[in-house]
Amino acid sequence: MDLDRITDKVKDHTPAVLGHKHFMKSAVILPLIQKADELHVLFEVRSETMRRQPGEICFPGGRVDPWDKDPQAAAIRETTEELGISEARISDVYPLDYLVTPFGMIVYTHAGLISTDEQFEPNPSEVEEIFTVPLSFFLDNDPKIYHVNLQVKPEKTFPFELVPGGENYNWRTSHIDEYFYIYGEKVIWGLTARILAHFVEMIR
Repeated sequence: MDLDRITDKVKDHTPAVLGHKHFMKSAVILPLIQKADELHVLFEVRSETMRRQPGEICFPGGRVDPWDKDPQAAAIRETTEELGISEARISDVYPLDYLVTPFGMIVYTHAGLISTDEQFEPNPSEVEEIFTVPLSFFLDNDPKIYHVNLQVKPEKTFPFELVPGGENYNWRTSHIDEYFYIYGEKVIWGLTARILAHFVEMIR
């Protein structure tokens, strides 16, 4: 391969997260709704029959499918399916920062406005219930943050003889910051709380 061809390939490359093609990609919307004279944030409680994270609190969203135009389109589609609303009720959807998790997932986050002109009809196979919290609560209350340490544990066949220091190699350690908001009996934590904290920081 000659230098000109290499240069052309590098020049035309659009940077992305290294290895992103192998990551699972999800997209969510942080939904804002107007209730009386105040903005609220809408949350879902995941159905107890869900395979992953049953009973946990989350935002509407899900996997980005190959036929979705982009992550924002996927987030809107998933929101309509889960809340039982038409796309026309969703407006002003804008991207927030996206998350790359230590578990091979990229989460594309958005904020958007959902009108309350009609009733919600949540999909019972995915959504146990929906509820709202005044946005002012999150503006007035910072999340509690706890650290979860991550351990490095090479597999049994790892070739220690190929790395300096062998089995005594000084692995870099890390931790995950887990965010928690407590609103009455509702516990909002994990990625949902992290996205929420990011949004609050943006609008303050």
